[in-house]
Amino acid sequence: MRSSLAMAYSAGVKVHRARLTELGVAYAIVSEYYDAVSVLVRDDRAVFEQEYFTEGAGIWLATVDGKIVGCMGLHRLPNLKDGAEIKRVYVRPEYRGQGIAEALLAALEAYAIEYGYAGLYLDSKSDLMAATRFYQRHGYSPCERYNDNPQATIFMRKLLS
Repeated sequence: MRSSLAMAYSAGVKVHRARLTELGVAYAIVSEYYDAVSVLVRDDRAVFEQEYFTEGAGIWLATVDGKIVGCMGLHRLPNLKDGAEIKRVYVRPEYRGQGIAEALLAALEAYAIEYGYAGLYLDSKSDLMAATRFYQRHGYSPCERYNDNPQATIFMRKLLS
């Protein structure tokens, strides 16, 4: 698929879907995300590999000058045949405001469309309002709760064309 290849963005940002050989660095930045937003239910490395290094899923890594500065994950939703969920969205604080989250989202959405997903879902917490506004600007709107994430208070989706 085209979207699995490296994609270049402004300010020297490159985004690509992580390969299995990058499992360690992908898990490291996702662990950094876990700490940054106080995630209670965390995937261990084996579950992380099963969830994100499979067809129809992935972890997208953003790099600047070869250094990983952000990530965004996509995994299948077992209860929705044609939908997937965005997870583990993180950009290191010193790199925020440079369009990195937009680059990650564009690459992930391109993959989802190519893969044939009809919609993308996500959950968030009410203390992450900047994230909620980010998704609203990119066409995501509120929806009903679709999972049992105990920390989530906000649920959104976007129908893909």
